Amino acid sequence: MDYLASLRMALPEDVLSLGALALMMVAAWGGQRSSRAVSWCAVAVLVGAGIALIGPASSGGVAFDGLYRADGFGAFAKVLIYAAAGVSIIMAPGFFQRTSGDDLRPEYPVLILLSAVGMGIMVSAGDLLSLYVGLELQNLAAYVLASFMRRDTRSAEAGLKYFVLSSLASGILLYGISLVYGFSGTTLFDDIAAQYAAGNSLGLMFGLVFVFVGLAFKVSAVPFHMWTPDVYEGAPTPVTAFFSSAPKVAAMALLVRVAVEAMGPAGGEWRQVVIFASLASIIFGAVAAIGQRNIKRMLAYSSINNVGFVLIGLAAGTPEGVASVLMYLAIYVAMTLGSFLVVLRMHDEEGRPIETIASLTGLSRTRPGMAFAMAVFMFSLAGVPPLFGFYAKFAVFHAAVAAGLFPLAVFGIAASVISAFYYLRIVKTMYFDEPTVVYGRPQSAVEGGLMALAALFVSPLGYLLIPAIGGWSMIAARALF
Repeated sequence: MDYLASLRMALPEDVLSLGALALMMVAAWGGQRSSRAVSWCAVAVLVGAGIALIGPASSGGVAFDGLYRADGFGAFAKVLIYAAAGVSIIMAPGFFQRTSGDDLRPEYPVLILLSAVGMGIMVSAGDLLSLYVGLELQNLAAYVLASFMRRDTRSAEAGLKYFVLSSLASGILLYGISLVYGFSGTTLFDDIAAQYAAGNSLGLMFGLVFVFVGLAFKVSAVPFHMWTPDVYEGAPTPVTAFFSSAPKVAAMALLVRVAVEAMGPAGGEWRQVVIFASLASIIFGAVAAIGQRNIKRMLAYSSINNVGFVLIGLAAGTPEGVASVLMYLAIYVAMTLGSFLVVLRMHDEEGRPIETIASLTGLSRTRPGMAFAMAVFMFSLAGVPPLFGFYAKFAVFHAAVAAGLFPLAVFGIAASVISAFYYLRIVKTMYFDEPTVVYGRPQSAVEGGLMALAALFVSPLGYLLIPAIGGWSMIAARALF
């Protein structure tokens, strides 16, 4: 095996790993005063990793004897991951400075980079072992990020809950991997697919179920969603924004790769699991969000609801279905990061976060720009045309209909009406209620600029990008087939 060629194909992970190690040394020597410099350097490292995707890293093929795949599918997912990670780093310094200056530490961007390394390995895994190693590397960084605010009991609780439940899910996933290996004799995706194609094996079917259960936890699909609302509410807002975007993309891309490449011949079996998780996530996420009073918990249930729509595209099991998944994820990342950038600006004059939905009353009169941006994100998440979020739902429904899953598409369209209720309630609160809370003045022009860019992306102007994103997503999807 040519290790040099393999390292070139894994160049984005090389860049991130070396960058994280170098910045870790800077953080150790510079202390807290180096926080902002380390943050911007970490963003530069992510940009460098994105540039490193050009060439063998996006089209090189198989590396490290099948453990790693450098293809267009992984490259598409990594671009979304790096973009979400970069925004999560940029929005953090202002938040920590306002809430508790002593919690602004340079370890935060380093942990984001190490998590990005794990997510990169996840989306490019060609073997069950590299899948698990990447997943656990991402998890180890996530445990610390969730409990990053040392003096906040909610943050500590979020970290502990995430650790316990994620460990349980990892155990289930590992048990499924052991079953698949035991009955197939291999951990390579291609060889596993050959074993599934060779004939029905009860052991392999059990392994399939356990693997999908473990991965369903990572994407917070019902009924393995229980950690999401508590962790989203308790974690610092920049960390919540990170959890709702980059790891979600990585876990969903990993689920798609495992379903198509490793277990493609067993499509009839895993499609039943995916359809159930899709329907349950859409209904439960929509219904449970209605009674929420905390904006972060509401967005947590919104993410569960959106996972259900993404799974409709996966259930199609076709290149068009996978392309619709990638398109949905690209739009979803912009919508959810934009929403959390608005949440980041919900604080009083002393910088203390205000997270109640009721505090948004009359926002259109006190902060018209902030209210307009939030309305755009809410309408887009609801799938209201002509905003770009409508096209995301249209893409997965179209793929499902083309694959013969007409009842699933009809059910998804009908369920969209339920989820629209709590999104429109936010808009009603901002535009039709009398102001009761006055937020502190925004202090970061960078956060405002990112919020405006996200709003422009999910606005009708986003349709101009359909040829580019749609074409790229189809090329990426075909790399799996």
